[in-house]
Amino acid sequence: MPTRILPAVGDPDAVRSLTTLLSQLPDAEPVAPVVDSTQLVDTLSRLAAESVDELPEVVVVHERIGPVPALELIRDVALRFPAVGVILVTSDASPGLFQAAMDYGARGLVALPLNYEELASRVQAVAQWSTGVRRHLGGAVDVFTGVGGTVITVSGAKGGVGATLTAIQLALAAQASGRSAALVDMDLQAGDIASYLDIQFRRSVVDLATITDISPRVLADAVFRHDTGVALLLAPGEGERGEEVTDRAARQIVGALRSRYEVVVIDCGAQVSGASAAAVEMADRALLVTTPDVVSVRGAKRTVRMWDRLQIRKAEETTIVVNRHTRGTEIQPSLIQKITGTAVAATAVPANFKELHAAVDAGRVHELDGRSTVKQALWALAAELGLVNAPEGDVRRGGRGAVGFRRRRDGGG
Repeated sequence: MPTRILPAVGDPDAVRSLTTLLSQLPDAEPVAPVVDSTQLVDTLSRLAAESVDELPEVVVVHERIGPVPALELIRDVALRFPAVGVILVTSDASPGLFQAAMDYGARGLVALPLNYEELASRVQAVAQWSTGVRRHLGGAVDVFTGVGGTVITVSGAKGGVGATLTAIQLALAAQASGRSAALVDMDLQAGDIASYLDIQFRRSVVDLATITDISPRVLADAVFRHDTGVALLLAPGEGERGEEVTDRAARQIVGALRSRYEVVVIDCGAQVSGASAAAVEMADRALLVTTPDVVSVRGAKRTVRMWDRLQIRKAEETTIVVNRHTRGTEIQPSLIQKITGTAVAATAVPANFKELHAAVDAGRVHELDGRSTVKQALWALAAELGLVNAPEGDVRRGGRGAVGFRRRRDGGG
């Protein structure tokens, strides 16, 4: 049976040399190369959704792949697609890098410039390992489909547009439907999730920033289990400590959460940091919350353009959520979509702060009345995003127990 090999190479010259050598390997079936980390994960996710048998046996990652660094990308692939063997192609063949690559989940390393015999030997060994893993799993192979939990980021076009409330209600809706949900405060200097839920905490996301291998036990020690069942990973109480969470640390934290929870909702705030940018880049869906006014819509357009320039997220891969919507305003969702060039969620959240005032002041937004039109809209948005299954009852009821929800069997969004 031919060995399917997927090259992940950003440099055009490296693509040509690598694909030429791969095509000469015996029983090799190179597939069309991917040019960046996002395209690689998207391709593997699409194939895994069909069947694990559709996944390539070997993925070859070039050291200059981007925007996610090669080792971080290898960790993500190894975590989400464990039946795929990954080979790192690098100009640094030192023992230190070899050990690091193995620690991150690579099955082999090939030095540059490429050597046919070395590449053939390594591909053959990794392909045999991958085939053996799939044969060993047999009928239980579906547990290794690898897509993991759904990651949703919620960012604000500017401060005060309702991103934090949106993130909280999306996580609550997912948890109430029977799915395990984690809510992360990645607004590292000004995060308010703890205030909205009126909780005191000792651990924060900073406690995970220096840990290179986040085990389930370490993660469990860092999260705060809320009364609703949602796992909270909070921003530090001292805002200046937020700088300790680098983009690399954020990738590791998001990857660990994705492997443990079916839904991960991340509040990224309105300011772009290295950590929040990494979260947005890794997310399955990136939401940008705006209100229907000129200043907020300009802020949304500015954010979308910045994400595109920094290769964090393309405009068409971003979803705008319109908060405080009224039928009488001149700026309607269709106009916002035209201005920003993004998708716009079909569910708009109505302007009705009276419903929220008491719950927000008391820090009890998780107890918001199920008859609230704002809560109904946000829970309907959760259903639109695939965070909950289609309810047997009406999702817009947003009832306290949400007994009408059916548990989703898959981990995707």
